[in-house]
Amino acid sequence: MTMWVFGYGSLLWNPGFPVARQEVATLHRYARSFCMSSIHHRGSEEKPGLVLALDEIQGAHCTGLALAVEPGHEEKTLAELRERELISSAYLERDLEVELASGETVTAVTYVIDPHHVQYCGDLSLEDQAQIIAVAVGGRGPNPEYLYNTAAHLAEIGLRDADLDWLTQRVRVLTA
Repeated sequence: MTMWVFGYGSLLWNPGFPVARQEVATLHRYARSFCMSSIHHRGSEEKPGLVLALDEIQGAHCTGLALAVEPGHEEKTLAELRERELISSAYLERDLEVELASGETVTAVTYVIDPHHVQYCGDLSLEDQAQIIAVAVGGRGPNPEYLYNTAAHLAEIGLRDADLDWLTQRVRVLTA
């Protein structure tokens, strides 16, 4: 049976595992947003950054990529994803149904935000998000780089995210 992973942020441009197939997919009841404070990858405890997470919201949906793991790499991929995504307990690992653009529905390993976790910050305005992203740096690099890469890869696969587009323009101004 194929192991699928749903990518909506950095997994779009840096999956970190061998991908046998990828297809545009939609996850219902969740919205992509910068609602997770990053104290490891794109910020620090002293100056947290922001990373994308899936926030459960009735009526929402998120379009991203369903990534099929190359057969034989499932166990290693899951272990590496857990090390990467569960560095703090802010993300919860879920097996959720996503609709592929081809019409097929598959179950994908998906990382969603725990709204009760201290790193959850779902009430920030876009301007507040831009101010944080513009100056944060973490173990995987500058926070603006994460924003720019994600927005560029969404555009590359034909998906636009109005909030990410606005944030990209605003952060470019703030960092100029």
